[in-house]
Amino acid sequence: MKILFIFILTLFVMSGANADGVQDTAHAKKTLEIYSKVISMRTAAGRGKVPEMANYLASELRAAGFEDKDIHILPKGETAALVVRYAGDGSSGKKPILLIGHMDVVDALREDWERPPFELTKDDDFFYGRGTIDNKLGVSNVTSTFIRLKKEGFVPTRDLVIAFSGDEETAMDSTRMLAHDRKDLTDAEFALNSDAGGGDLRTDGKALTYRVQVAEKTYVTYELTVRNPGGHSSRPRLDNAIYDLMDALKKIQNYRFPVMSSKMTRDYFRIVGKQRGGELGDVMIRFADNPADEKAADRLFRESSYVGTTRTTCVTTRLRAGHADNALPQSATATVNCRIFPGVSVAAVKKTLQDLVANDAMEFTVLGRPTESPISELRNDVMAALSKSVHGRYPGVTIMGYMESGGTDGMHFRSAGIPTVAISSRFMNPDDMFAHGLNERLPIKTFYGGLDHWTIILKALAGK
Repeated sequence: MKILFIFILTLFVMSGANADGVQDTAHAKKTLEIYSKVISMRTAAGRGKVPEMANYLASELRAAGFEDKDIHILPKGETAALVVRYAGDGSSGKKPILLIGHMDVVDALREDWERPPFELTKDDDFFYGRGTIDNKLGVSNVTSTFIRLKKEGFVPTRDLVIAFSGDEETAMDSTRMLAHDRKDLTDAEFALNSDAGGGDLRTDGKALTYRVQVAEKTYVTYELTVRNPGGHSSRPRLDNAIYDLMDALKKIQNYRFPVMSSKMTRDYFRIVGKQRGGELGDVMIRFADNPADEKAADRLFRESSYVGTTRTTCVTTRLRAGHADNALPQSATATVNCRIFPGVSVAAVKKTLQDLVANDAMEFTVLGRPTESPISELRNDVMAALSKSVHGRYPGVTIMGYMESGGTDGMHFRSAGIPTVAISSRFMNPDDMFAHGLNERLPIKTFYGGLDHWTIILKALAGK
């Protein structure tokens, strides 16, 4: 059985490598071996598999020469985090560089997928499996790069530290632990996130841009509840919990938060606008030149892909109400999910919603523990190192910063005082992005094309 696995794995590597002109190197084979193994682990919430993955990665790093004292598996409930220190010689006099990513995935059901989600499969163009993009690509690449550098005898001028979380897709408790409670292991000058950023390709394979994630909107959900004495449905009251809640939600639906921008978002719209061209491209450039242009802002408000880059957004996502078909509702509750522009507080948005609803009887509850984080600067040293990798693959492609409307582990490290930018190795057509969805896939060309990404960057930032 083991011989068969090695034979299949060898064919896997040679097929992809030969197709893209990449040599069948030890690094390519080790990266694919790790990639295949971790995708086979169902590291979704409730499955209890993240510690298994952490132990597997730790064993691979030990085998490459990392000492036990530099490897830490940190349990957190059913999940775990992994911290691995690549000790440097200290000659730079600088604090460590942190390399982050997450080992967990959104769950996937076999009956929904065309292919088995927890088995790495392929066709002529793509690797398939849950986590092929989000984020077992990043975890595999960073891990195999540590192994490669160690075997080459590379001694960095400063410590390099892996910090992989185990529940980024859910509560992020392990992330908070890494960022705030275990600074003895994770304190760093800055962090590089493998979970976001990356290049966009046209359908013909031409590179459009490479995007560096430098900020994330604050994710927060408010629960709005109206209570009422209720009664028999044959005796309607003038006040009704469901109708009162509906009135409040319509006010939220019709409200637009003020337009906001930063130099980073203005630069983003200017670059994307020039690339897109046409009416929408012109609007983007107008907004970049003057965010107070109301017509441009209104036009972007109608674009779901871009509205989040122009302002805070709030939308109703869930409802529950009543307790019987023949009874007046005694309560009605809605969840309103907001993505808040950096620099605006959770409390300020809550007050805006309360003032908008104008109902003192309406209960407002903040769910979970939202994390507010600042914008990270595009460091010259990181941009120079990144350029070596990106322009080596796609010469001349524009590299730009952007703000994520979703959320990653990066927000917690930023909030803990560690500037964080996300610089994934992936280049792909946005239409092929099925992370969190059915039949998640990664272009084979991107997998092999990105094998040197982290090696180039780490040698540039921590080499002699």
